[in-house]
Amino acid sequence: MSPQNTQLATQENQENEPKTGKDGVQRRTNVRWKLFILLLVLVSVNYIDRGSISVALPIIQKEFNLPPELVGLLLSAFFWTYALMQIPVGLLIDKFGPRKVVTASCIGWGAATAASGFAGGFLSMFIARLGIGVTEAGVMPAGGKLNAIWMHKKERGRGATILDAGAPLGAGLGGILITWLIASTGSWRMSFIIAGALTILMGLAVWWYVRDNPRQHKSVNNAEADYIEASHAEDDAEAAKEGAQGKRALLPYLKFRSFWAMCFGWLGFNGVFYGLLTWGPLYLAQAKGFDLKTIGWSTFVIFGAGFVGEILGGIIADKWRASGASANRVMRTLLGISSVVVVGGLVGVTVVADPITAVVLLSVVLFFLRWVGLFWSIPSILGGRTNAGVLGGAMNFSGNIAGFVTPIVVGLIVGATGSYTWALLYFVGSAVIMGISVLVLDYNKRLPV
Repeated sequence: MSPQNTQLATQENQENEPKTGKDGVQRRTNVRWKLFILLLVLVSVNYIDRGSISVALPIIQKEFNLPPELVGLLLSAFFWTYALMQIPVGLLIDKFGPRKVVTASCIGWGAATAASGFAGGFLSMFIARLGIGVTEAGVMPAGGKLNAIWMHKKERGRGATILDAGAPLGAGLGGILITWLIASTGSWRMSFIIAGALTILMGLAVWWYVRDNPRQHKSVNNAEADYIEASHAEDDAEAAKEGAQGKRALLPYLKFRSFWAMCFGWLGFNGVFYGLLTWGPLYLAQAKGFDLKTIGWSTFVIFGAGFVGEILGGIIADKWRASGASANRVMRTLLGISSVVVVGGLVGVTVVADPITAVVLLSVVLFFLRWVGLFWSIPSILGGRTNAGVLGGAMNFSGNIAGFVTPIVVGLIVGATGSYTWALLYFVGSAVIMGISVLVLDYNKRLPV
């Protein structure tokens, strides 16, 4: 931001200054929290749209006459292009700013979601899902960048989990909303068209409210801007001690263990989460005999538990850090506990026959699994504000390798065995990879790049 623009933004902010408190100290505005609530809504819509096909899949599979192998391929289509676009879009975010990228992403994926409602068969639906993957790619890396720009270092755990909590919230609400739209309109196609149109409107809301710098936002007062910038100064001072040069790059990070632990941790996490997101509704229908309405409510309970768990995880992490605990102690303890519970819960699901017990166990799994949403604070920890976008893209690229591999592997397993047991054990293996990674990552320092 140029000095002239900064001066103009500051003058505009001063005109909107709130009154000082009784002690004469100016009260901070809380625009950063409102912005992240908007991002929570945005990511929720993101996951409603991307998960809509899973909810409608029992109907689509029957209409298109798809075997399990093609179902797996269709479910993976989104993740192919979504993963491949992560690093390029991360570079675009670092260069042009998150506001432009997120707005374009919203409008694009809204159009692609609506277009999927016109699919006439497997091929056209597959192409539409590829398009949704391309256009949704910018949302999460941009959120990681905004976390680095807008949040004080003491608040980035909550910022990361508020951002990422939109995933289980959207998945849970999507189960109810999409089934309701299908029932109300009598058509899965119309439900996709309506969801796409609402997403485009969401893009306009993002352009209206999001800014790439706190001082560009007319509702931010000097107290809030100074508070955020003081944290940036601390970050920069600590980075200088570690030898960080602030170069805009990705390749130099490849030699560091923490970079790879970040990537493999997110890969293992998504092996579980995307597996349950894509195949979960069909598992409930085929293995537990649930009808469409019951699937919708069960999905809401399971992923709703994930939403609650993620928000609580962020609060616990920030409060523990504020008490003086090191980042390594907080993150390794919380995420280590998360990994152990997820592995145990998934093993339990493979051996229980009762449908209600399976839903309860999956709810516990999602509650603790979503603590790993704290990972969205790691790009700013390792790369600072300069490279938070591209590191977020690299992390999400790794995670979405699991996104396109997992649905295919599960489809092959179910097609070959006629059972979901080995698919659930595949999720256990992913959780083990996640557990090892979260314990070897160094959360205390920025990498010297």
